[in-house]
Amino acid sequence: MADHRPDHRIAAILPCRDLAASTAFYERLGLTLDSDYGDYRILSDGKGWHLHLRHESSTPGPPDNAFGLYLYVADVDAVADRVRELVIEPGAPHLKPWGMYEFVVSDPDGTLVRVGREA
Repeated sequence: MADHRPDHRIAAILPCRDLAASTAFYERLGLTLDSDYGDYRILSDGKGWHLHLRHESSTPGPPDNAFGLYLYVADVDAVADRVRELVIEPGAPHLKPWGMYEFVVSDPDGTLVRVGREA
């Protein structure tokens, strides 16, 4: 059985060109700013999402950004409603062939962000 202790977790460190724009984008998805160290910010949602944003002016932008995140959440529709105009696929969230109910958006630097849950 997997260990689900709160002190046992992983967090992505995501480079970004514009910390303010990236912070605002991830706040719309439901994260809040926990710590601001100038060129490094830590965000979380208090339920298990943790993201570290690091300013890096050479971060590749769209379409060259190869980074991606998958945010698991029970209420996919509620999160989709927060960013409806940014959802890439019309009418999403959808049930995908791989068994996930999800939608996709792109952050300000072109990072692919999938938000979903098991169907």
